[in-house]
Amino acid sequence: MKFKSPVYNVISVPIEKVVPNTYNPNAVAPPELELLYDSIKEDGYTMPIVCYHSKEDDKYVIVDGFHRYRVMLEHKDIYDREKGMLPVSVIDKPLSDRMASTIRHNRARGSHDIDLMSNIIKELHELGRSDSWISKHLGMDKDEILRLKQITGLTAMFKDIDFGKAWVSEKEYLGE
Repeated sequence: MKFKSPVYNVISVPIEKVVPNTYNPNAVAPPELELLYDSIKEDGYTMPIVCYHSKEDDKYVIVDGFHRYRVMLEHKDIYDREKGMLPVSVIDKPLSDRMASTIRHNRARGSHDIDLMSNIIKELHELGRSDSWISKHLGMDKDEILRLKQITGLTAMFKDIDFGKAWVSEKEYLGE
């Protein structure tokens, strides 16, 4: 039998037929969940929700994509735009294999390399993007942007920042 990846058979499923699994250990912090909402709002659903189809109750049990599912549940604008339909790719595996798939999906996302992220901030700055733009579009707070700028060591990235005086000279202190 020839293998065909599930992503080539994405189907549109009413969100009411999609249910979370009971074993996913993954959690997303509120800022990242808000960034996911922004991503789906700006780009649409670019990745399907991976599910197992339970024929007994005609439900689609999430293997990966719970937070993409949650965005539609919690944001009426997304629900309305998508007409309550989620993109789903179906895998047909027993529970133990689905559990392993969930963990693999979660762990395969990895983490961001600090040096690469610093270079991205540097390049965005060189392209004329402000810290506010970077904060909004990358979901970073000002302190994180500052730390990433510091890693690159480029003084040009700090040219528009006003620094306060943390100290005064002895002469200024004595009024001389």
